[in-house]
Formats: sequence, C-alpha cells, structure tokens
Amino acid sequence: MTQSRRLKAVLATAVLLAVAAATPALAQKTIKYVPDADLRVLDPIFTTAGTTLNHGVLIYDFLIAPDGKNAPQPQMLESWNASADGLTYTFKLRPGQKWHDGTRVTAADAVKSLDRWGAKVPSGRDTYGRIAETKVTGPDTFEIKLKKPFPRLINFLAEPINPPFIMREVDAKTDPNTAITSAVGSGPFKFVREEWIPGSRVLYAKNPDYVPRTEKAEHMAGGKVVKVDQVEWVILPDPMVAANAVMTGEVDYLENPLIDMLATLKKNPNVVVTVVNPLGYQMIMRPNHLVPPFDNPKVRQVLLYAVDQQAYLEAAVGDPSLRKPCWAILICGGPYETATGLGDWTKPGALEKAKQMLKESGYEGERVVVMHPTDQTVIGAMTMVTANRLKEVGFNVDLQSTDWSSLISRRPIKESPEQNRGGWNIFHTWGFAGSLMEPLSSSFIASPCDGKNWFGWPCDEELEKIRLVDFEGVSSPEQGKQVADRYQTRFYQSVPLVPLGQFTQPVVHRKNITGVLTGTRIVMWNLEKK
Repeated sequence: MTQSRRLKAVLATAVLLAVAAATPALAQKTIKYVPDADLRVLDPIFTTAGTTLNHGVLIYDFLIAPDGKNAPQPQMLESWNASADGLTYTFKLRPGQKWHDGTRVTAADAVKSLDRWGAKVPSGRDTYGRIAETKVTGPDTFEIKLKKPFPRLINFLAEPINPPFIMREVDAKTDPNTAITSAVGSGPFKFVREEWIPGSRVLYAKNPDYVPRTEKAEHMAGGKVVKVDQVEWVILPDPMVAANAVMTGEVDYLENPLIDMLATLKKNPNVVVTVVNPLGYQMIMRPNHLVPPFDNPKVRQVLLYAVDQQAYLEAAVGDPSLRKPCWAILICGGPYETATGLGDWTKPGALEKAKQMLKESGYEGERVVVMHPTDQTVIGAMTMVTANRLKEVGFNVDLQSTDWSSLISRRPIKESPEQNRGGWNIFHTWGFAGSLMEPLSSSFIASPCDGKNWFGWPCDEELEKIRLVDFEGVSSPEQGKQVADRYQTRFYQSVPLVPLGQFTQPVVHRKNITGVLTGTRIVMWNLEKK
C-alpha cells in the first residue's frame, strides 16, 4: 500500500469511528453491514443492480422461493395447484400477511406485481410470453392461465436472482420503466426512510408484524426469523477502509472484501472469511449494440480476440483458488457447459489477430466510451484491462471514471456518446452463475429485437429461437447438449457479450455473527449477533 493510500485509510477509519461514537444506539442489537455499493434506486423491478435487489430481499417477500437445493417452496403462498391439462394454475395466499403500512396483503397485490415483473424483468418477460391471463379470483386467491403447458412455471416464479417481488397494488400499477420511490413491503424488515442518508447509511428495522413460516430457513425459503433489532448499511466505498472497519469491529459484515486483503483478514482471530455462494459468478464485458462501433458484429468479434481471460482473472481476483477461465456461455460446471463454437481467440497470439480484424472490420476510429467504476474492486480491475487491451488493438478508448451507482444510472441510456453525454459503449459487471446457467431465465443473454432486454440491447432472432423454443423442449441431457452446442456456436457469431471468466467471492463477518445462510444472495434473517 502506498503511503498516501495508507494515510487515507487511517483518516477514513478515524472518521468512521467518530461517527459511530456520536451516533446514539437506536436498538439493542444492530448488524452493521457494508454493501458493495451505495443504494440509489429503491425499485428492484426497475433495475438489476445488486444493491437494489438486496434491498428488495429485505423489505419485500416472494410467492415462491428456492430452498437450499433450488427447489421451489411456498413462501407467501399457502398452496398452489395445476389443472390436469397443465393450462391453469391456482394459488392461495397464506393468512395474516400485512404490508408495512398495516394494510392486508391481497391477491390483487400479487397479480399486479407479477404483471409488472412480467413486463420488465427478462425472466419475467420470458414467462409471460407463455401466459394467456392472470386473474384475481378472491381476496386471497388468483390464477394463471397458460397458452400451452409450461411445467417449469413454478421454477420461474421462484427465480432467485431477479424474482417477482410482491408489492402493494398501488405501487405495482406503476409503469415498469418508471422507478417507484416508495418502499413499503411485507417482508421481515422495514425500510426506515427518515434514517436514510444517501452515500452514508441505510437503516432497516425488524418488522414486528411479520409472521415467518415454520419451516427451517434455507437459501431464500423457509422461516425468515429476524433475530436482531435492525440492520444498518454503512456505505464505505474505499475497500481498505471497509476491511479495516470489519477487523476493528466497527462493522459486522462486509459483502465485497478486497481480494488482496483476504490473507490479512484470515489472520484476524475475530473475523470469518467464508463463501456464501459456492456456485460463484461470471464476469462479462457488455457492448452497446445500438450505436457504433459495436452495432457491427465484425467489430464485436474483435472483442473476443482482444480478451485474455487469464489477464482479467489475475487483475480482478488475485487468489488463484477463487478463479478459473471459462468460455462456456452457460457456465462451466452447469448442465449446458460446452466447448463447441469456440475459435482461435482462446489460444495464444489472439491479440495480433484482433489488430488485423479491426483493420478489416470497417471501424472508423469512433470514440469508445468505457465506463470505469472506481469504487468496485473487481469490476474496476476488469475495466482497466479492457481499456489497455483495446488501446493496444487500435480502438480510440475514452475511459470515463465514475462510481457504480452513477454507472447504473447511465446504463439505460441508448444514445451514442456523441448524442448524449451519458452515452456509453462498454461496461463490465458480473452475474450469479446459478441463474446464468439457465438459458430461459438469464437476463445477460436474452437477445430479443424489441429493445426491451437488458442493457446493451443485442438483437438476434435466431439466437432467441434457440434459447426460448429449443431449450424449452429439452427432455434429456443428450438433447440439452445438442441444443447448447447450436446455441453457443450462434452466440459467438453474434457476440451479445464477452465472458471474462468465473470466480467465487468470499464475504467477511465478525466471529460473533452466526446463522449465515448460503445461497445466491446475502440475507439478514436468521443472523444472530452474540
């Protein structure tokens, strides 16, 4: 660490200590948690930002949730049933559920929430393409009518990454392309708006009216029993400051520790370094398909040859035990892993080929705006590797530093950087392998041509047909492998995104925090602070 950075960390930690000392204790037991970014958007349907989704998991609930084996289990529901022909599903809410404002949860809330999810979220849109009608049949009952049998409907309603958060009907009526600003859920925690200080802290209080299920808590399912009085999110963008804070006990839980600090953290007898999501994550580079130069598939293919996954993994994930190269679009270790369709870009010498391809692609020297979130260690490292390699290939790179929350606010901009100052050409992120290995629900790879898919907006009707039609008809592992081979071959011709490798990300918490659940998301129920 440089002297200036060491001084910065010491001063920032001192400020944190002073603030903590000056803040009166609002409850007997508070878990202080450092999220990976600041909370800017409150609507977990409007955005796929992980911070907002984690916020949603605390205050909202789900109709159906995956257990420890990813099997769907009733959560807000008492029961569901399918008709003999598989075309009609009936659902009944469990009794006693209230919104945080004290009003009763009804079937109308559930139906409007499902409809909004189905209009916005990629997995929801794929699901709703198979739905003929959703209908309220009583105060606590509703039904879904399908166009044709879809046995995996329940699995999709239990999707853990971008789930159908159930909101009040008045909120769910909001256009899905407009973010709601309220935060009234029915979940185990309440959002304390008056204590929210953007850029500093977010507070969640235990919901005394929440009635947990009686089953054991597993992943997102079972009894969401809250064993503390409140959870306070402490926003600490500097990863060194965050690591120091958890080691000194000023915070209890760190979501995204600096990989280079893991060895030091492991030596501290008062902290635990553990992996809560063993399936890990896929790192990606996402180009904007709507504007030059990456509206040209030949230029997108240059990106494949410009990428050396090992360079990205070494820069972003220092510990070799946490990383592995992987060009399988549907995740290494998943049921659809395949090497079919891979080209010479996976071999040494690809960078020279990239230079030649760029000259032949029709690229005219357009400025390539690469958004660089300086408060995200892993994503920031990926971004710097891309900027350097693209410059070496011959791209005119404009590296624009920002923070992750600002990047999220820029991602929806479709205009080019020449038309809109917020416009962009490339950003980087990572996603949960557990969701990305399922082609029907992966938001990263959805490539419809209506411009309503995930940021970057690739359009490839042939790719979508394989994803939505051919994968749905898979009935055996052998057939699945054949479809995956065709899908990946076409994918690398179209290049909706560029995979940069897979990794696992440990979390860090104080030793007196127990009850940590494994799964795709960090949850705050079941935790005890001793």
